[in-house]
Amino acid sequence: MSAATTRSRTPDRLCAEAVDLARRAAEEAAFPGVVGEHVSLFAEGDRVVTHLFECKEPGYRGWRWAVTVTRASRAKLVTIDETVLLPGPDSLLAPEWVPWSERLRPGDMGPGDLLPTEADDLRLEPGYTGEDEPPPDSAVSEEMAELVEAEDAEVTGGPPATLPLVPTRGSIAAVAEELGMRRARVLSRYGLHIAADRWDESYGAKTPMAQAAPATCVSCAFLVPLAGSLRQAFGVCANEYSPADGHVVSLAYGCGGHSEAAVMPKPMRPAPPVLDSMATDAFPLRPDPEGGSVPATPDATEDLGHS
Repeated sequence: MSAATTRSRTPDRLCAEAVDLARRAAEEAAFPGVVGEHVSLFAEGDRVVTHLFECKEPGYRGWRWAVTVTRASRAKLVTIDETVLLPGPDSLLAPEWVPWSERLRPGDMGPGDLLPTEADDLRLEPGYTGEDEPPPDSAVSEEMAELVEAEDAEVTGGPPATLPLVPTRGSIAAVAEELGMRRARVLSRYGLHIAADRWDESYGAKTPMAQAAPATCVSCAFLVPLAGSLRQAFGVCANEYSPADGHVVSLAYGCGGHSEAAVMPKPMRPAPPVLDSMATDAFPLRPDPEGGSVPATPDATEDLGHS
């Protein structure tokens, strides 16, 4: 260990004795009467010492006022370097900060709130942009690109050889915008799967309501099917008396508001069994000597039929 390191860990004598100067600096920075007793001091470096004072603020239990003093080389005048309120080893601290994107939960958004999605959100993927180049996940190969260009070209009079300009792409962007397909990003397969899992957990076959339902939603008239691949597993409930009204429900979900619940036949109760084979018969551990034909203990004088 070098001599400089040893000197830095040993508090300077003049700086260590400047307790009153450090207290006045702490009282000047804090409210009156909140600076308590002198707790300890430690060396920050050569001729740099920090004094710790107890903090009596009600909301800062365990915190300490830290006042750093120093002096120039070969000088006897000690000056104030910094005054700050720091937490102690057993102080009351706020929980660790968590980004808003991790704190947000379903139902937290209110009117006027904005929830921007990140550029690399796994739930989304690029949609139709109207550019000439097909997207990376497009099924159109490079060999078919020329055929796609020819099919999408504007319909003009006469063969292409007689036209003054090369035919350009047609009005696909206008048609896509009219059909509602011109979106910058669309739902990815991952986003579709997590949404389906979330809906099935809330309104699926494993819920208590579905377990007690007379039938599933697949045969209910109040079910409004979805479009696309979700049609095979989900729909929207349109029964105002159902607990799932206006929610996306699984086809295996069900409730007491089924459209055919009134006309459904009651389940048949099985007839009682003619011979109850599930009951148990009680037998004594030892036979009764007075009630049975076999004596409890054999007679020693009785002939057992052998010598």
